[in-house]
Amino acid sequence: MRAHYTVILEREEDGGYHAFVPALRGCHSQGDTLDEALENVREAMAAYLESLEAQGQSPPVEDLYVRPVEVAA
Repeated sequence: MRAHYTVILEREEDGGYHAFVPALRGCHSQGDTLDEALENVREAMAAYLESLEAQGQSPPVEDLYVRPVEVAA
């Protein structure tokens, strides 16, 4: 089964990137580069979804709405 989820990547102050998946509560990872962070979070997502399946739970449906908002600085 294939699933699609939004991944948020944040640059860390001390270098590297933090990656998390809002629809999969607690699913986080990191990496020194964007590619490494994405690879690591994919592994974390797979483990998360496998854990849900092992517990007989359905994967969550993403209901995230992303919209840029302009703010006067």
